[in-house]
Amino acid sequence: MTTTKAGKRAQAKAEYDAFLAVCPSRQLLDRISDKWVVLILCALGGEASGQPGAPHAPKAMRYSELARLLAGVSQKMLTQTLRALERDGLLTRTVTPTVPVTVTYELTDLGLSLHHLTRGLRQWAQTHMDEVLSSREEHDAGAS
Repeated sequence: MTTTKAGKRAQAKAEYDAFLAVCPSRQLLDRISDKWVVLILCALGGEASGQPGAPHAPKAMRYSELARLLAGVSQKMLTQTLRALERDGLLTRTVTPTVPVTVTYELTDLGLSLHHLTRGLRQWAQTHMDEVLSSREEHDAGAS
């Protein structure tokens, strides 16, 4: 019995299980759980206004804007992460022939759907950082 390409994709989708080592969703989880991915998605999702509680609207950003915003990211890591997100269909890269060339990045609908989740992760980390630091101190004091 011959299965169509769409049929094979549907069967594979039904069988995705990130608990299995061979599942491709495990690679995707590895990518999207990276701190730089979370921060890039949040930035492109419009959360970089610096005003807590301010409404967020997704926006296109230039490479240099992202590099300035993401303190500590190397040029190599930012470039690699943006390329991977573009390959995965989470953002688009637009090149405008100006002098110098203008390159902007913007979330796709797929990237925007993931941004809604990563926004929660970032907010959780910021909200609970004091509790985590306290737990670390208690743990480390007991370990010595």
